[in-house]
Amino acid sequence: MRASRLLSVLLLLQNRGLLTAQQIADELDVSVRTVYRDIDALSATGVPVYAEHGHGGGYRLVDGFRTRLTGLTEQEAESIFFAGLPAAAAELGLGSVLATAELKLRAALPATLNRQVGRVRDRFHLDAAGWFRDTETNPHLAALAGAVWDEHRVRLTYERHAAPRVVERVVDPLGIVLKAGVWYFVARVGDDLRTYRVAAIVDLTVLDERFTRPADFDLAATWTEWAEDFERRLFRGEAVIRLSPHGVEMIPYLMTRAMARGTQHTIQPPDADGWARAVVPIESVRHAHGELLRLGAEVEVLEPPELRDMLRATVARLAEYYGTAPARDAAARTSGSTR
Repeated sequence: MRASRLLSVLLLLQNRGLLTAQQIADELDVSVRTVYRDIDALSATGVPVYAEHGHGGGYRLVDGFRTRLTGLTEQEAESIFFAGLPAAAAELGLGSVLATAELKLRAALPATLNRQVGRVRDRFHLDAAGWFRDTETNPHLAALAGAVWDEHRVRLTYERHAAPRVVERVVDPLGIVLKAGVWYFVARVGDDLRTYRVAAIVDLTVLDERFTRPADFDLAATWTEWAEDFERRLFRGEAVIRLSPHGVEMIPYLMTRAMARGTQHTIQPPDADGWARAVVPIESVRHAHGELLRLGAEVEVLEPPELRDMLRATVARLAEYYGTAPARDAAARTSGSTR
């Protein structure tokens, strides 16, 4: 473990030049005291590393020194596929491994290509998480990833919306998917393929028992088919609506992707008032009620009657809250001032 970290320190200095002890510690997720010990150990083995003191100082290698100890371990080679997703690699327990692999690769590149890699990183960044959501905690993700890789069955306790709320199953984990910042995994249960949300796992035990991965299993194709089927099953109803010109513009921002896509495909030419009719796919009347309220006065529901009545009742309550509250407040202030 320490030998791998010493090599990481050496490659950091070789690839990036002058670095402070704190910068090295942050990169390797160790303490500054550990960095001091590692620098001393490198010097004792003959590596020409020296300190520059004062403001803007740090550690660097003697000009021209380069190591050729850049061979990748098996685990480091596997982690390269997460090079564009450092946060995902960290959640999978591969953060430090990926960092070391990247350092080794850059150390092995000619200087011109190494500079090009730096230019790409400075100019392009991938943030896979969705907007306006807290990052889920996935304490079982690393263990699950190991089971997927080593083809071990797992026993999991899983929380779901339907009754019974908590279930226990033994499954064959076949693959893990990161979708808009949310982790899912595909597993075989008997003869069926099922998809689970990793954050909903209450408890997970990796079993000693191995399973045989299906030779024809394609994770990407399986996930795409499941996701499309999930949307079809989820949005089984329809609502007929009218949208103002501004409401049409706000569809991509205030509707879920499936609702927005269905609505945009059915928008009719605007009427004399500039309003356009459309058919929007809905999951349920209650769900559509909350989703369409986001559009406020820019949408009118025509069908189904149940949804229209539900929105009418909500609007009436809102009118009561906002129509009479100022009068009550004024009366209270007047009453208070006469005491």
